[in-house]
Amino acid sequence: MSLPKLLQFNFFLSNPNSANSQHSIVPKNPFTVECRQAAVPPPFPEKWIDNSWGTKKTLQLPKYQNQVNDIEEFPPLVTPGEARSLHDRLGDAAFGKAFLLQGGGDCSEEGLKEFNGDRIRDTFSILLQMATLLMFGGQVPIIKESRIPDPHKMIKTYGRSAATLNLLRALATGGFASMKRITQWNLDFAEMGNRYQDLANQVDEALGFMEAAGVPKEHPVMARAEFWTSHECSLLPYEQSLTRFDLATGLYYDCSAHMLWCGEGATRQLDGAQVEFLRGISNPLGIKVSDKMDSRELVKLIDILNPANLPGRITIIISRMGSEKLRVKLPELIRAVHGSKQIVTWICDPMNGSIKAPCGLNSTTRPFDRVLAEVGAFFDVHDQEGSHPGGIHLEMTGAQHVTEWIGGSCMVTSDDLSSGYRAHCNPRLNASQSLELAFIVAERLKHRRF
Repeated sequence: MSLPKLLQFNFFLSNPNSANSQHSIVPKNPFTVECRQAAVPPPFPEKWIDNSWGTKKTLQLPKYQNQVNDIEEFPPLVTPGEARSLHDRLGDAAFGKAFLLQGGGDCSEEGLKEFNGDRIRDTFSILLQMATLLMFGGQVPIIKESRIPDPHKMIKTYGRSAATLNLLRALATGGFASMKRITQWNLDFAEMGNRYQDLANQVDEALGFMEAAGVPKEHPVMARAEFWTSHECSLLPYEQSLTRFDLATGLYYDCSAHMLWCGEGATRQLDGAQVEFLRGISNPLGIKVSDKMDSRELVKLIDILNPANLPGRITIIISRMGSEKLRVKLPELIRAVHGSKQIVTWICDPMNGSIKAPCGLNSTTRPFDRVLAEVGAFFDVHDQEGSHPGGIHLEMTGAQHVTEWIGGSCMVTSDDLSSGYRAHCNPRLNASQSLELAFIVAERLKHRRF
């Protein structure tokens, strides 16, 4: 059982054409919906307490001793107010007014050994660059999100998560994320560097125009970045230990991360422990879905987790489909959800569907072209159905020039895999491949604007 990821950033692209604008975006889908337009969710469900999941069946959950109780005395990693802010941004993404950029690293416990400040900073830099590209193309705000049976390992993970969040908050608010530093985020790789530099020059010109018009570069909207964290809700003793009652709203929040999701298999049963836990917390929630998901079951699960039909509460993470299956299955899911008048945010996870790596490596890889095809199919289906592509999830690295995915402008071949394969679990995009994908997504967002 793996621990929660140390980092998984969520960046949002917001739309200047928001509700306060004269030209606000109108959702394309033809279905009318009823929802509570409120930043604060309704009171937590009846007959729910933070340990009621213990009465439900659990799969792949280890039995912990009393050391887990120590975490209950620790400070929360995130605050309920931050989770509510993410809830609002995800609500915008559901209607095409924002776009989620979700980037994670290695999800194996072995990844803890590679924890250091430089890698956190470099990953944050790549996310800032990608968010800038997507914002420039889509003209909407980008939501940035990051992810993070020995109980002592959970305590170790808590400590490193706290240290990571401290560093990220300092980088996000201390000037590092200022748009006037856009050229300084560029890391040492050549393939996408020149193309990014051209865009950075355009952004600099735009900033100069705004400053001349009276908006200084030091304005908070230009000088700071918002980010949120997320991970899969799998280790329920850990999640329960960091669940807090919020006096301001009278609601429970899991303060281990801003957003929690249930995955396929062990954490998504309608009558299972994870769903029981998730239905009572007020964090934004994700549901990971593959082509195996029955559309009727998805509608039932959304009803359990979001009975008030609040925008931003539910994000559907489309995963493990590939481009061909996605073109067949995703329209069915969209029609079922929209037909039930449920409001959700749709995001694409093209990182799965790996194949066994050649060269005798005991690992997996995936051709970069298949990622591009899956992302393209995701946008095509939403164009076809009149719905909104709300974001993208990536497994990626910062400055590490890893060779774990074949292809891309950096020309990684199967012969290169053994020279830079460092993942302990799923293969990750290197910085050049991440930026290349960001340029392509930015073009699709730009196309949708027109």
